[in-house]
Amino acid sequence: MLSLSFDRRQFVQPEMRSSKPPVMSMTVKKVIARTKTLLFMLVMCALAAGCMAGLPKGPMVGPGTYKNSVDIEINGFRRTYLIHVPPGYAPDIPLPLVVVIHGAFDTAEGMERVSGFSRLADREGFIVLYPNGMGLLGFLQHWNAGHCCGKAADDQVDDVGFVAATIEDVCRRLSVDRNRIYMVGFSNGGMLAYRFAAERGGLLAAVAPMAASIGGRPSQDLPEWRIPEPVQPVSMIPMHGLMDDDILYEGGLSRHRGGTRTYWSVEQSVEFWVAQNGCKAPPVIQSLYEGKVVLKAWKNCANKTEVALYLINNWGHVWPGSSYTAALAADDPLKHFDAAEVLWAFFKSQRRQAEGLRSE
Repeated sequence: MLSLSFDRRQFVQPEMRSSKPPVMSMTVKKVIARTKTLLFMLVMCALAAGCMAGLPKGPMVGPGTYKNSVDIEINGFRRTYLIHVPPGYAPDIPLPLVVVIHGAFDTAEGMERVSGFSRLADREGFIVLYPNGMGLLGFLQHWNAGHCCGKAADDQVDDVGFVAATIEDVCRRLSVDRNRIYMVGFSNGGMLAYRFAAERGGLLAAVAPMAASIGGRPSQDLPEWRIPEPVQPVSMIPMHGLMDDDILYEGGLSRHRGGTRTYWSVEQSVEFWVAQNGCKAPPVIQSLYEGKVVLKAWKNCANKTEVALYLINNWGHVWPGSSYTAALAADDPLKHFDAAEVLWAFFKSQRRQAEGLRSE
């Protein structure tokens, strides 16, 4: 994750003399050098992203990841997304679509690398859509999830509408099974996934919000916000680390970020969807991965929906995938744990239900 914030204490005011120019401190030199390096990296990343092939308007030329845009502008720039097409794609065979939404200050490219969904798609045969949030020159991107985050939320950017537009654009260009469209979001992207499920749930078969919350208070001076009543039941598979210091399992203030922003707890977020999905029976609780993971599953909910909550012990605000778990000790039960694999196993059994049906 890139950060462009600086501590003013890093800068030392040079002593001013009339006979000599001010002498720059070593601290300032280091900061300037690091800033130049960061800017160089940003430019190189932008060039690399700019060289990515665009999605063909005619017949597909082969598997891979393509870049495309929709007719929605922010600050004078058209909004973009990446689309990954698996090997063996054929226009006459509709494939499932998984929408994967990055967190704040990340990018579609970064999410593709970390999540592992494109590699999984190549093996399992589905399409992956990675939307890009609002940002600066393709960086520092984030989303308006209602109660979070940043300028996108302050400006009330219609990110639900944008993501819906990317889904429609992909369905128009590629052969997509509209009954098997799934959504995954991490952190700020997970909050947007919760909001999208409530407002546009009729488009989706299942949703996986990760390290996220359905609501909160942006600051002590602003009112609390929560996602609206869902348009219809939709299957949910939230996943959360119990050592997450950004969005705490128990809710409230972020230990990592400080400030006055608060979040609804994981339990409140899940109970909201359990109630909205009309889940009557108590959850079945399982201990997995030698106790490192707890699964709470509500079955037989309205419209054939389900809710499955995965809680990961000793895990923080990091994507729980092979990009990180591969480096764990050989005897760690989470060695090679892959969230994408877990989510896809759940998704495969889910289908979009008829719109307009709600549990009483």
